[in-house]
Amino acid sequence: MARKTVPKETESAHHDVTLLTDDDIYLFNEGSHFRLYEKLGSRLLRREGVEGTYFAVWAPNAQEVSVIGGFNNWDKGCHPLRVRGGSGIWEGLIPGVTKGASYKYHIVSRYKDYRVDKADPFAIHGEVPPKTASIVWDLDYDWGDQKWMAEQRGWRNAPDAPMSIYEVHLGSWMRVPAEGNRHLTYREIGPKLAEYVRRMNFTHVEILPVMEHPFYGSWGYESLGYFAPTSRYGTPQDLMYLIDTLHQHSIGVILDWVPSHFPDDEHGLGFFDGTYLFEHADPRQRIHPDWNSLVINYGQNEVRSFLISSGLFWLDVYHADGLRVDAVASMLYLDYGRKAGEWIPNKYGGRENLEAISFLRRFNEEIYKSHPEVQTIAEESTAWPMVSRPTHLGGLGFGMKWDMGWMHDTLDYMSKDPIHRKYHLNRLTFRLVYAFQENFVLSLSHDEVVHGKGSLLRKMPGHDWQKFANLRLLYGYMYSQPGKKLLFMGGEFGQWNEWYHEVNLDWHLLEQPLHNTLRRWVEDLNRLYRDEPALHQLDFDNAGFEWIDCEDAPRSVLSFLRKGRADGDTVIVVCNFTPVPRHNYRVGVPRGGYWQEIMNSDAREYGGSEHGNLGGVEASPIPFHGRPYSLNLSLPPLGAIFLKRETSSVE
Repeated sequence: MARKTVPKETESAHHDVTLLTDDDIYLFNEGSHFRLYEKLGSRLLRREGVEGTYFAVWAPNAQEVSVIGGFNNWDKGCHPLRVRGGSGIWEGLIPGVTKGASYKYHIVSRYKDYRVDKADPFAIHGEVPPKTASIVWDLDYDWGDQKWMAEQRGWRNAPDAPMSIYEVHLGSWMRVPAEGNRHLTYREIGPKLAEYVRRMNFTHVEILPVMEHPFYGSWGYESLGYFAPTSRYGTPQDLMYLIDTLHQHSIGVILDWVPSHFPDDEHGLGFFDGTYLFEHADPRQRIHPDWNSLVINYGQNEVRSFLISSGLFWLDVYHADGLRVDAVASMLYLDYGRKAGEWIPNKYGGRENLEAISFLRRFNEEIYKSHPEVQTIAEESTAWPMVSRPTHLGGLGFGMKWDMGWMHDTLDYMSKDPIHRKYHLNRLTFRLVYAFQENFVLSLSHDEVVHGKGSLLRKMPGHDWQKFANLRLLYGYMYSQPGKKLLFMGGEFGQWNEWYHEVNLDWHLLEQPLHNTLRRWVEDLNRLYRDEPALHQLDFDNAGFEWIDCEDAPRSVLSFLRKGRADGDTVIVVCNFTPVPRHNYRVGVPRGGYWQEIMNSDAREYGGSEHGNLGGVEASPIPFHGRPYSLNLSLPPLGAIFLKRETSSVE
């Protein structure tokens, strides 16, 4: 290929221009620089009349590094960078390179005559896959979410606030079948998603990883762009618009983030400069058997700076309100997914990954130091202690943790034929043994509706009406339990099909009564959870929960109190897990007076059979369940009811 003619002044990089101070380099090499996105990568600059792009990349074992791109016809010898002392960073300003220019780094290693073209690890934008080049870009955006950031972000993310999260995969939430089944852009999704989520009374949206990923079918969990949102849906500014729009509708945004492993595509982080730089060298540590991907080396100082800078980047620049950290268990255990002899013990002979523990603690400390008003949430599937406890107490420092045990036990119980449920009530009650050891999020996520597991609706036993009644009961039980809530898209209206990332959700189902009434049940549950302090204020405090009766296994009924901070702020919840209506069912209550039935999953507007208590019940001075008063209730089949005592103005 003929070499492209370029202006004389662009023939070589200006090596006297730098954004890196000696302190930057010291902190980076020490593992303590957490705003690297301001220093490394590609940055548009104007210096002394010269306009161009400054490039900086870490490749400590390179012999040569040059920038190649459309601006120099991908000529490997045209724009070499210069190494900065012993830092391992190669840098230089290339005049005439402007916004929108595509580029890669051509790296010649010191070892094995290794030469490769790599995308920029710090790129903020990239080509639409399957293309793999990085793109020179800026992060300029005129935000309109000042009220959210200044006044709402903190209290809406607080531990005592209602947090009901709608989990979304952007590429399949809504598509345009009339246009070849194309997915929506960030800008198209923004208003539609904000309007729907606000109507459904969810408080937050959690988005499956938007960080650039080569394989769409990984759903973003095989990320390579730790600073670049996927360009499948638009530009960085388009994603900012999506988040801005959600914030202007008073909806928080949580981003999934994957600091545990990355794919081995040649243009990515793997074997970056002819050495195992971001990943481990030993194959017993390097390859993750569960995903056949590369495991990040948390013992490398510069890699810790890289990762924590990435986490802060999405909070600083994109105004995200939280990060849900994926696959934490795979980080914590050296033998995770490995057989005997396939892993290396730590220096004490144990299976704990000491470097990962240190990294996670520092990550959470830095996040909360800079953004005390956000949340970090761990997807951690084991009984590792104190995941959501402060580091100064010996914890990992996360704000919250997914309760995977609750999810497994509850779905196992709900999938059983009701005739057998009396033998398994402990699947539901066991959770309260540990419910306040962590700050839990009760999650019914995308992982539960893929890979042959079936949709939530299909997991429910019985004929169609019973399936819907069971699913309403599951949601009612979920929203009444201590902990924040998360529901994956499609679950709110009872999608029959498993989630598939290549197609639209089955929105047409909302034309059918049982699906639309289920959607209304979720909408009203979210409103009740949001409006009743007793249902959210003490989600992480055992003072907010009290069993009334957890031992009525023969009738498969559970009854309990949820309590707020104010004296007498109490909601009673009674769940009947059988299809048999139960009349004259007595439940002990702490006070007399009239207890209003504020929600009933069997109401006609939710597709139920309308068994209930005609709006409420007067408490009788009949002691029961160790309480001075009691209610004589009618329990709906496969139903959950919520009751609250009416108070007079004099009280």
